[in-house]
Amino acid sequence: MDAATREAVRRRAGQKCEYCGLAAVDSPLIPLQIEHIVPRKHGGGDELSNLALACAECNLHKGPNLTGIDPEDGAITRLFDPRADRWDEHFARQGVRIVGKTAVGRTTVRVLQLNTPGRLRVRFSSH
Repeated sequence: MDAATREAVRRRAGQKCEYCGLAAVDSPLIPLQIEHIVPRKHGGGDELSNLALACAECNLHKGPNLTGIDPEDGAITRLFDPRADRWDEHFARQGVRIVGKTAVGRTTVRVLQLNTPGRLRVRFSSH
């Protein structure tokens, strides 16, 4: 992946994680990462439509996952896709917590572990 593609992804995301919203300035020790929405192992490529900006936590928890289990009904559900989905349709903020409004949102919150104590502390300290 070339530098121009990386910069385009960062600019499009406004220098924020496209999953949890962590700003690059709030993660000075670990830079935000370019993430494959559909991982290479599942046939995803390096085109802009398959790339997202993610904090290290979101990227590590997402890994090669495309789906997870909705904690509300136990159904296998796809994860949030920053290129195809609108964040505010699937998630809401309740203070520093991120809650899922849909099956996709709930599943993504669960798989990416968006509300661990450490992540809540980071969100609290950045407000």
